[in-house]
Amino acid sequence: MFVGGGIGLGLCFIALLVVGTYSAAAGIAGASGAVGLAKGAVPARYQPLVEKWGNLCPAINPALLAAQLYQESGWNPRAQSHAAAQGIAQFIPGTWASHGIDGDNDGDRDVWDPADAIPSAASYDCELAGYVKKVPGDPTDNMLAAYNAGAYRVIQSGGVPSISETQNYVKIIRSLEKSFAKPVGRVQPSQQAAGAIYFAQKKLGTPYLWGGNGTADQGGRFDCSGLTQAAYRTVDIELPRVANDQYNAGAHPARDELLPGDLVFFSDDLENSRAIRHVGLYVGGGYMINAPYTGAVIRFDKIDTPDYFGATRVTKDGAAALPTALPES
Repeated sequence: MFVGGGIGLGLCFIALLVVGTYSAAAGIAGASGAVGLAKGAVPARYQPLVEKWGNLCPAINPALLAAQLYQESGWNPRAQSHAAAQGIAQFIPGTWASHGIDGDNDGDRDVWDPADAIPSAASYDCELAGYVKKVPGDPTDNMLAAYNAGAYRVIQSGGVPSISETQNYVKIIRSLEKSFAKPVGRVQPSQQAAGAIYFAQKKLGTPYLWGGNGTADQGGRFDCSGLTQAAYRTVDIELPRVANDQYNAGAHPARDELLPGDLVFFSDDLENSRAIRHVGLYVGGGYMINAPYTGAVIRFDKIDTPDYFGATRVTKDGAAALPTALPES
């Protein structure tokens, strides 16, 4: 890491690196596709179910199914909403009675068992897709609209209805889908990254505070995710407060594809994004700006450590799609 007088030199180094990296990135064509799941995006215990049942019909894929499950429950199999929706897929009792299936062939249909609930969510999606298969437009968008507004409204409207709630639901799930998909090509550079880095650079040397959001009553101090949240807030992107939810704010570039502004994450469980415990802001050259721990200050640190989990290239749509509140356990 850079310390003391090295901070000033470090800022110059990073400024040059940002310019050089963005110049190089200008010619990179970004493309992503849901051909698989991003590493660790789905908890390991559920990944085989999501991969299997996410290919049940052409209207869905594993990343889309994962996006729905995360949006519904945050992977909590005991989640229950105030509207009585239950389990990892948040089925209400009436819908479960009609559409729940025995996914693991153990002789029962248990809404609290992910081995039944995840297959049931996929099956229900595909059933809805069948109802609207002749409707013009994107079949997956139409399926999601049917899930939100009912198949009849989609058929009647000739596509996604002009209902703001339904249109927003479709956009949210399609945006979240990108954060669960393993990219098939380079991920497009972020347009807001330089502004986020600029903010974080100004905080170098600030003492760490657990739970810190940088407010005046906290002496302008931050913890790790408070710093990244505040940095992106300055460029009009609102990230969730905790690191493991910030991981779902965009697509996931590989280690050798990192660009300044990417969020970089660390965990003791490299197969489960819900176990992420630390986040920093990548600045190039194998370094990040981060608020590391109590007793330390915001500083540059290397990212190549055994607990490096992965990275996220934040997008405005990706951040906006994340749930603000998940059902209670």
